Amino acid sequence: MPELNGFLFPRTETGRATLIPRPPWQYSGDLLTVEYRTDPAKVRALLPEPLELAPEDPGAVALIWADWQSCSSSREELLDPIRSQYKEAFVVVRCSFGGVTYSRCVYIWVDKDFAIGRGLHQGYPKKLGSMWQTRPHPFSQAAPQIGPGGVFGASLAAGDRRLAEVVLTLREESETNGFVNGHPMAHHRVLPAIAGGGDAYAELISSGASSFEAGPAWSGDVDLKLFESPTEELADLHVEEIIGGYYRQVGVIWDGGNTLARQTADGSWVPAN
Repeated sequence: MPELNGFLFPRTETGRATLIPRPPWQYSGDLLTVEYRTDPAKVRALLPEPLELAPEDPGAVALIWADWQSCSSSREELLDPIRSQYKEAFVVVRCSFGGVTYSRCVYIWVDKDFAIGRGLHQGYPKKLGSMWQTRPHPFSQAAPQIGPGGVFGASLAAGDRRLAEVVLTLREESETNGFVNGHPMAHHRVLPAIAGGGDAYAELISSGASSFEAGPAWSGDVDLKLFESPTEELADLHVEEIIGGYYRQVGVIWDGGNTLARQTADGSWVPAN
């Protein structure tokens, strides 16, 4: 029997057909972030055991659009752009475990299958969607500049319905790019049981960037709208108060994480040693 190779399915003798290469994964991209407050009970409803609400500002939410170019260490994907370029929009809240505050992605939409594959490994709950955002450019004929007065729009749709849209008008440089997505991520990695209910495997993991670079962060004025959908629940995180809007260009390397807790056969959670 041949030895099957590849980081994720499909695994073949050569490994060439695998959906994603092995980490580390490298990202360069433009992030448009909107932070707002919603009912903390709505956030709590999205936090499975053993997570709890963050002790400070528990209703804070970040809705982030990202226009990415990504690759493995070989960088070969950059010469075949369909393998490196993708867009996503994701919703981040904060949570607590073991007295530590974490960020957690509760919803995320992407437009490429390899991004979904990465999410399976990282614990991101990725689904297919349609995301668009205004791109900056040094020449202003058909693009805004990253600076005072730059106006950026973004939209999110899934299942043939628009879920969100935003207009961000930059005003000034900011010391931060917001605070909701500023912690290590706490995600569940699960595999449902093949027979009956429950999960055959479940663990709570923590991960974050192993390397991070960023340009100046800019803040500005935000006009955000969320829309109802029969197959999505983003609008349940209704906007009670806008905290701020931000734009930043970043570079990230992701290279694994750590197990925080594991679920036992009786459904309880045991902290990892």
